[in-house]
Amino acid sequence: MGRVKPYHYGNLREVLLESALRLIAEMGPTGFTLRELARRAGVSHNAPYRHFRDRDDLMAAVAAQGYRELTHAMRRAAADHTDPLERLKQAGLAYITFALRRPEHFAVMFDGPVSLKTEHPGSSEAAKEAFSTLVSFVQGCQEGGHFPAGDPQSFTLLAWSMVHGVAKLAITGRLPFRTKAEILKFAGFVIDESLASRASARLPRC
Repeated sequence: MGRVKPYHYGNLREVLLESALRLIAEMGPTGFTLRELARRAGVSHNAPYRHFRDRDDLMAAVAAQGYRELTHAMRRAAADHTDPLERLKQAGLAYITFALRRPEHFAVMFDGPVSLKTEHPGSSEAAKEAFSTLVSFVQGCQEGGHFPAGDPQSFTLLAWSMVHGVAKLAITGRLPFRTKAEILKFAGFVIDESLASRASARLPRC
């Protein structure tokens, strides 16, 4: 008897995730089935179920992958700076850079099925870690006397809303800029103006 041929894809999960990203770029995060994914990846129709229960489970894995990369990018961007405001700014620019580099991940993370936010702990835990990272930069600004003391949530949401808005406008082509450098220059202007004007603002009552 001849030797049993090994399974064609030893890295099937990674192959499926990469194929999913290509499909997301073409069809959006909800525009394809696992059957289509299997066809594009060149595997059997049942192969995706070796790693994912259904399409939402696959999307949760894509989202978690994106959140982990985003967290790493923000931390890496801030690591070379000691001034708290500069650390927060660099983390914000890293957020926008991530959106420009990974628009497919960004779409799944923020435009995917609502169920991803509550039913898939892998995705939600990675999202919480990304948000906690941003909170830590805001707390650094509070400890440095740049922001008022107290609950950091309002300033964290301000920072997030600001960079997310720029990122979303950028990746959907709504900004009058054509290059990454132009987008990041504008983003830096937005961050500088917004944080400087609100650093001494009274926290709103929530």
